[in-house]
Amino acid sequence: MKQRKWLCSLLCACATMACAQSVYPGIYGDKFKEGVKVPLAAESFELQDVRLLPGRFRDNMMRDSVWMVSIGVDRLLHGFRTTAGIFAGREGGYMTVKKLGGWESLDCELRGHTTGHFLSALSLMYAATGSEVFKLKGDSLVAGLAEVQVALGNGYLSAFPEELINRNIRATSVWAPWYTLHKIFSGLIDQYLYAGNTQALEVAGKMGDWAYAKLKPLSEETRRKMIRNEFGGINESFYNLYALTGDERYKWLAGFFYHNEVIDPLKAQKDDLGTKHTNTFIPKVLAEVRNYELTGDADSKALSEFFWHTMIDRHTFAPGCSSDKEHYFPTDKFTAHISGYTGETCCTYNMLKLSRHLFCWDASPEVADYYERALYNHILGQQDPASGMVAYFLPLQTGTHRVYSTPENSFWCCVGSGFENHAKYAEAIYYHDRDGIFVNLFIPSEVKWQEKGLVLRQDTRFPEEGKVTFTVGLDEPKQLTVRLRYPSWSSEVCVKVNGKKVKVRQKPGSYILLSRRWKDGDRIEADYAMGLRLERTPDGTERGALLYGPVVLAGELGTEGMEAPAPYSDPAKYNDYYSYDYHIPEGLPCALRWDEKHPGNVLQRKGKALAFVTPDGVEVKPLYDVHRQRYVVYWDLR
Repeated sequence: MKQRKWLCSLLCACATMACAQSVYPGIYGDKFKEGVKVPLAAESFELQDVRLLPGRFRDNMMRDSVWMVSIGVDRLLHGFRTTAGIFAGREGGYMTVKKLGGWESLDCELRGHTTGHFLSALSLMYAATGSEVFKLKGDSLVAGLAEVQVALGNGYLSAFPEELINRNIRATSVWAPWYTLHKIFSGLIDQYLYAGNTQALEVAGKMGDWAYAKLKPLSEETRRKMIRNEFGGINESFYNLYALTGDERYKWLAGFFYHNEVIDPLKAQKDDLGTKHTNTFIPKVLAEVRNYELTGDADSKALSEFFWHTMIDRHTFAPGCSSDKEHYFPTDKFTAHISGYTGETCCTYNMLKLSRHLFCWDASPEVADYYERALYNHILGQQDPASGMVAYFLPLQTGTHRVYSTPENSFWCCVGSGFENHAKYAEAIYYHDRDGIFVNLFIPSEVKWQEKGLVLRQDTRFPEEGKVTFTVGLDEPKQLTVRLRYPSWSSEVCVKVNGKKVKVRQKPGSYILLSRRWKDGDRIEADYAMGLRLERTPDGTERGALLYGPVVLAGELGTEGMEAPAPYSDPAKYNDYYSYDYHIPEGLPCALRWDEKHPGNVLQRKGKALAFVTPDGVEVKPLYDVHRQRYVVYWDLR
C-alpha cells in the first residue's frame, strides 16, 4: 500500500518533458533527418501533451505502472550480462539476482524481448505521467545495455549469443532471434524519442552497424531462406533508424527484410492469408507503412490500406481482435474458429499501430471507429483489475474465461506488448491539422495544443452514458475547428455550444465540424444516442454478439469448474495458455431470442450502470469488465 501511495504521488507530480512520442506522422520534426514526405490529413499530438483524467483507462494505467516499478533493472539485465560474461555472483547469482521465468528464462531462445518492450513502456509511461521514476529506470536500463554492448565488442546486443543469428542465417532451427532484436531496437528508439535518452540512440546505431556488416555479404538465396523465420517488425525499426540518422545503410537493412512471399500478394491486392501466422504479417505491413511515409512509395500505401480493410472486413471478431491460435483461418468457417484461443493481444496491439498511421493519412472515421472498438473491447479488458496481470488471448468460446499471466514466470509476447498497451491510452484520443482538432475517443482527458495556446478538457462517463462535455481554455480568442467524431454506432446526436443547440448536418460515420472564434471558458456538450444491436457472425450461422454503442457485451456464466491456479496460467506447465483446458461445464445458458424491433425485450438495463439482464436471468456487462469467471460473447440465436 505504501508503494502504491508513493507511486501515485509521483504520477501526479509535474516534470519537464522531452519532446517525445511514437513514430507517427507529423511529429518529431526536430529529431528526424529524414521526415515524412507524403501529405497528411491529421497529425498526432505528443503523448506528454495529453493527460488522462480519473476513469477506467487511468485505473488500468496506474495498475500497469505499479507492476512496472516492481520489476528490478538488474533482473531485466541479467540475461544480457550473463551472455556477455560480465556478471559474476556466488552460485550463479541466485543470492543476488532473482531470475525472470518463462520466456525470459536463461534457456529460452526468445529471452530479452521483454526488456525491449519494457524500454518502450518506461518511456511511454514517462511521457504519459511525467513521473521521473520511469525516466530514471529507463536511463539505468539503457546504461546497463550499453555496458553489455561494449563487452560483446562488435555492436551486437542481445540476451542470447550471436550464434542464434548464425543459425537463422543457415536456415537451421531457431525460434525468432530477429523478432527479439526488433523489440530491443524499438525500445531504444522509444527511449530516445519519448524520454530524450541520447545514449539509447547511440546503442541502437551500433546495433544497426553490426547488422549491416552481418547481412550485407549474404546472397539473395540466403536472404530469402533467412526471412522465412519470424522477424517481427525489424524492418520498421531500420526505417525509423534511417529516418533519425539519415544513414542509407539502415534503409538498405529495412529493404533486406522485405518479405516477397508475404508482401507481393498484398501488393497485387490478393487476400492470400490462408492459415498463416497472423502476427507475423501485421508488423511487415507496418514496415511498408513507414516506407510510404519516408519515400512516397505508392505501392506501399495501397497494400497497407488493402491489408487493413481485408483484416477488418474479413478476419476480425466482434471485439476488434483477430486470429485463432495465432493463425488466420478460412473465413467461410468463421464460427468454427470461435475458440478458447482467439484474439492474440499482440495482433490487436499491432492493428492499432497500423490504424494510427492510416488515420494520419486520410482522417478516416472508419479507422477511428475500429480503433475505438478494439481499444475498449480487447485492450482495456486485457488487464485483470484485481492483480494487474494480463491475458495472452481473448477467448470467445462460450464458457471460457481469460487466462492471466503471473508476475514472475510468464513474460509472453503479449505481456511485453501489455506493458505498453496500458501506458499509452492517451495517444489516440486527439489529433490535429493546421486548422483544428479531431476528437476521436470519448475518454476523460485533457490535451494541450501548445502551438495554438489551446487546452481542451473532456469530461464524460462514456460508455455508461453518451454525454460528453468539453471545456475550452485559451489565453486569447482564436479561430479553430473542433471536429467531433460522429460514430457509426450512434443514430442521433445532440450538440450544444455554450448551452445553445447546434444543427448537426453530418451523418453517422463522419465528423461534426464546429468552426468559430473560440474563447476561454467555452463549453461543448454532445449527447450521443446509444442503443443495443446484434452483430451476427459473417458465415451465416445463428450466432451473434451483442453491442451497446461500441461496447461488446458479455453474459456472466459464473466460476463452476474453475479450480486453482485458474484464472491464472500454471507456471509448472509448458505454455499452458496455448493448451489450456477450460473444463467448460455443460448446459451453460447461452441462448438468446433476439427481437430486432424491440431490443428492450431481449435485455433490460439495470439502473445507470452499463449492466443488463436477459429474460433467463443472465447478468450482462461490458466484456472489458467481466473478469475471473466464464462468459458468453457469441450467443446461440436459435
